[in-house]
Amino acid sequence: MMEEEEKQGESEHKGVIPFFASFQEYLSSDQGIREEIRTVIRDLEQSAREILAVLQAVHQTPNGEAVKNICAKGRQMFDVAKSHYASLVEKIPAGQYYRFCDHWRFASQRFAFLGSFIVYLESERLITRPQLAEMLGVQVERGSGGFHIDLEDFLTGLLLLANELSRFAVNSVTAADYRRPFRIAMFVAELDAGFRLLNLKNDSLRKKFDGLKYDLKKIEEVVYDLSIRGLKPVNEESGQT
Repeated sequence: MMEEEEKQGESEHKGVIPFFASFQEYLSSDQGIREEIRTVIRDLEQSAREILAVLQAVHQTPNGEAVKNICAKGRQMFDVAKSHYASLVEKIPAGQYYRFCDHWRFASQRFAFLGSFIVYLESERLITRPQLAEMLGVQVERGSGGFHIDLEDFLTGLLLLANELSRFAVNSVTAADYRRPFRIAMFVAELDAGFRLLNLKNDSLRKKFDGLKYDLKKIEEVVYDLSIRGLKPVNEESGQT
């Protein structure tokens, strides 16, 4: 009797090993996918740093022709980022976007900011999601069935833009460009008004939005200082751009 129970126990034990072995196969495959994704993400983040380094030059030379050349170079470098995103798309198993999306969330937020900064410098307009998607070679909406930039990541990029523009307003004054801070103030005020229409639930996004009012206040202080010193351009006083 005891021998039969021991044999039965051994049989059950042997059945457990293959059961957990199948788990290890799944975990190994998952880990392999994540490592491949991390490799591409490192390239993406390096590309973002390089583009940012180029765009930072506008703070030293904010005149029209220099800004135009800087933006052109930035757009060329976006082609490299687009190739990295294409590689990333190939690494993600079909239908598993949200399983791995935390890996590239920060990079997507940075590229949303960089793309919005370029578009603002070129036209002083707000970038749209289709524009950003085209710059990165990805889909606009998740319903389209492909790799896309999440709305929350896109909005985070716009908030990072506001922070960068507050610095740009200060440096424009240093470069004796007294018109630009007034235009920046109007743009960021409209951006703030737009965000106030949203009922933000994401804690991270909400905290960044809370910082927008400080960026706007900083810009308004620059505008105020220019105004009391009599440096407000005439066409800004009349409400023209």
